[in-house]
Amino acid sequence: MVGSPASVVSAEHLSKTYGSDRGVVELDFEVEAGEVFGYLGPNGAGKTTTIRLMLDLIRPSSGRVRLFGLDARREGPQARARVGYLPGDLRLYERLTPREHLRYFASLRGMRDLGDGEQLAERLDLELDRPIKALSKGNRQKVGLVQALMHRPALAVFDEPTSGLDPLVQQVVYELVRETTADGRTVFVSSHVLSEVQHIADRVALIRDGRLELVDTVETLRQRALTRVEVTFGETPPAGTFDAVQGVREVGRNGRVVHLTLEGSADPLVKALARYEVHGLDSHEADLEDVFLELYRGTPGAP
Repeated sequence: MVGSPASVVSAEHLSKTYGSDRGVVELDFEVEAGEVFGYLGPNGAGKTTTIRLMLDLIRPSSGRVRLFGLDARREGPQARARVGYLPGDLRLYERLTPREHLRYFASLRGMRDLGDGEQLAERLDLELDRPIKALSKGNRQKVGLVQALMHRPALAVFDEPTSGLDPLVQQVVYELVRETTADGRTVFVSSHVLSEVQHIADRVALIRDGRLELVDTVETLRQRALTRVEVTFGETPPAGTFDAVQGVREVGRNGRVVHLTLEGSADPLVKALARYEVHGLDSHEADLEDVFLELYRGTPGAP
């Protein structure tokens, strides 16, 4: 695979093994300029390994990664100068304050000041002059977010970005992600929280056991997912009632409540239900969680 001119990240046959242990296997994907690319999978699937390979923090067993058209291994420093990174295992200097920490990172990047650091800290409600050792996990995460974005990177790479943050601060993070791409820059978000990614991502990749299962737009994946329908009957229909209904599968019963999945048009199901006394009808719109669960259901190591 050859990266297109618009590709910010291009992985080609990327593999990493640790002796006899699997890391990631033959990854092929591209991240385009100006998009939010969600990288999904359960813990241990290979998400963090992929990011470390992208940033040349570890070396691939085979294959290669390019950032902005530059080889991540041979031209790593030049490529990483345009990247902001929030690691999943964030470590900070305990004796410094957030302000001192940000000044240190600014100096490493050749910045004359904190750039957007103070503005970002204010939006995230981060106090800059308390010792980091006195900060909660959530406030430490805010320090990591500020250092990743303060220099307006062309590519922001987030590994579990909202870990430890309360819901209100999570919304601020989502706003920052949208503002970043609105500015023409790119965001790569690794997460196991599907609801988080589906609200901000343009495209997503699903990784299982070190292998990419699919890469597609959020909208296309939603269309592929099955709609879940919960029907409460006055009198429960006999087993097998819906077996012949097009696109419908019965997946469970609890008294007078029957759980169904629906693929495609709801018309055949509505006509079938019209023969019975229905006390309640609730449908759950397909989302990435449905896609994810369908993909992993019945497989070894499934969550």
